[in-house]
Amino acid sequence: MKTPYHSLPSITRWSKSVAGLSFSEVDPVVSFPWTIQSTDKVATAGSCFAQHIARHLKMNGFEYYVVEKGHPIGDEAQKTKFNYGTFSARYGNLYTTRQLLQLFKRAYDTFLPSEDYWINQDGRFVDPFRPNIEPGGFCTPQELIADKTQHLRKVREMFESLDVFVFTLGLTEAWISKTDGAVFPVCPGVAGGVFDDQKYEFVNFSANEVFSDLDEFVILLRDVNPNARVIVTVSPVPLIATAENRHVLVSTTYSKSALRVACEEITRKYEFVEYFPSYEIITGSFNRGSYFADDLRSVTEDGVSHVMRLFLSHATVTTNNPKAESSSLQEEDFVRKMTNVVDTTCEEELIEASMRNAN
Repeated sequence: MKTPYHSLPSITRWSKSVAGLSFSEVDPVVSFPWTIQSTDKVATAGSCFAQHIARHLKMNGFEYYVVEKGHPIGDEAQKTKFNYGTFSARYGNLYTTRQLLQLFKRAYDTFLPSEDYWINQDGRFVDPFRPNIEPGGFCTPQELIADKTQHLRKVREMFESLDVFVFTLGLTEAWISKTDGAVFPVCPGVAGGVFDDQKYEFVNFSANEVFSDLDEFVILLRDVNPNARVIVTVSPVPLIATAENRHVLVSTTYSKSALRVACEEITRKYEFVEYFPSYEIITGSFNRGSYFADDLRSVTEDGVSHVMRLFLSHATVTTNNPKAESSSLQEEDFVRKMTNVVDTTCEEELIEASMRNAN
């Protein structure tokens, strides 16, 4: 007797679409409901993995949208050092959806955190919400606040003028202020400030909380930019450390599961929000772990290339864009010069560094 499964295509069967293919041929995307044009302003934010998406968009000639570019006569190496162009604005990694939501509210003055700065071990001043953005820290509080003011002005400009916003969800774990609920990208004391359990507390957001924050952000974004489209992804990079008193592998599984559920719920609610399965491509058993480096955490360039090959194939429209042609000519040399594991700017790495220093 036939069942509903008999009428479904081969992509629904593990033996046909996963086990029966070489791992480089596995394509879980199938289709994408809308596409990015070469002239669309594509902004990115999120965890470290989002930087790979930005890099490949630029390399393939798409309009990677950067609103904070640094001084026009500045040296490119210096701009990179100070995190200009790493993301669309100089906000550093936004690991949680609560960070993203609060960034939007800070940009529009509807949320004003009580902490303006932390002081690092060298006596310089650190932005609590962008602790790794200024190497060494700022010289004075006034310099930090001036930079933050122009940064948030650029964030408003980005939200109001982008065409597509790509957000990579990274973590559910975070540290927040007990005073006003402000959420930080890293635990106070790791990259500046002093940890005080009377002032700060650990949270591990539920799938419902992640979805609620993401939902509120989407509503706010469409209020200021009615035509904005959103792509959500989940970072495949495991937690470098967990603040829960349990194995980091268990915490990683919970975190990624909650994020994935939230992505599913938000894409079911809005037709202009779509999920891209970079997490599944990198972590899927079909590749037998070959997309992770020896530390079992860093994603290799082969893995990133698999993700971006499918992203460009399904989610973009290829045109005779001169920038794309120019980029393709440089691609071979670009890849040749790269190390096998892609370097990214990642505040989470500071946790490991701080523990080594403490020992």
